[in-house]
Amino acid sequence: MKIGNNVWIGGGAIICPGVNIGDNTTIGAGSVVVRDIPTNVVAVGNPCRVIKNLD
Repeated sequence: MKIGNNVWIGGGAIICPGVNIGDNTTIGAGSVVVRDIPTNVVAVGNPCRVIKNLD
Protein backbone atom coordinates (compact mmCIF):
# COMPACT_ATOMS: atom_id res chain seq x y z
CA MET A 1 0.00 0.00 0.00
CA LYS A 2 1.24 3.50 -0.84
CA ILE A 3 -0.47 6.69 0.28
CA GLY A 4 0.72 9.88 -1.44
CA ASN A 5 1.41 13.32 0.00
CA ASN A 6 -1.40 15.65 1.12
CA VAL A 7 -4.02 12.86 1.24
CA TRP A 8 -7.10 13.17 3.45
CA ILE A 9 -8.80 9.94 4.52
CA GLY A 10 -12.24 10.20 6.11
CA GLY A 11 -13.16 8.37 9.30
CA GLY A 12 -14.09 4.71 8.99
CA ALA A 13 -12.58 4.36 5.52
CA ILE A 14 -11.20 0.91 4.69
CA ILE A 15 -8.14 0.67 2.43
CA CYS A 16 -7.48 -2.83 1.11
CA PRO A 17 -3.94 -4.23 0.87
CA GLY A 18 -1.94 -3.35 -2.24
CA VAL A 19 -3.94 -0.21 -3.08
CA ASN A 20 -2.14 3.02 -4.05
CA ILE A 21 -3.61 6.47 -3.43
CA GLY A 22 -2.18 9.39 -5.42
CA ASP A 23 -1.07 12.78 -4.09
CA ASN A 24 -3.60 15.53 -3.22
CA THR A 25 -6.50 13.09 -2.98
CA THR A 26 -9.47 12.99 -0.60
CA ILE A 27 -11.12 9.70 0.37
CA GLY A 28 -14.63 10.08 1.80
CA ALA A 29 -15.69 8.80 5.22
CA GLY A 30 -16.77 5.16 5.22
CA SER A 31 -15.35 4.47 1.76
CA VAL A 32 -13.97 1.05 0.85
CA VAL A 33 -10.92 1.48 -1.39
CA VAL A 34 -10.41 -1.73 -3.40
CA ARG A 35 -8.40 -0.38 -6.36
CA ASP A 36 -5.86 2.38 -7.03
CA ILE A 37 -7.07 5.99 -6.77
CA PRO A 38 -5.33 8.57 -9.02
CA THR A 39 -3.80 11.92 -8.10
CA ASN A 40 -5.87 15.11 -7.54
CA VAL A 41 -9.33 13.60 -7.07
CA VAL A 42 -12.14 13.19 -4.54
CA ALA A 43 -13.27 9.57 -4.25
CA VAL A 44 -16.12 8.12 -2.16
CA GLY A 45 -18.34 5.08 -1.80
CA ASN A 46 -18.37 1.32 -1.54
CA PRO A 47 -16.57 0.48 -3.72
CA CYS A 48 -14.71 3.78 -3.77
CA ARG A 49 -15.17 5.75 -7.03
CA VAL A 50 -13.81 9.08 -8.28
CA ILE A 51 -16.54 11.73 -8.17
CA LYS A 52 -14.51 14.88 -8.81
CA ASN A 53 -11.19 15.95 -10.35
CA LEU A 54 -9.27 18.65 -8.47
CA ASP A 55 -7.42 20.30 -11.36
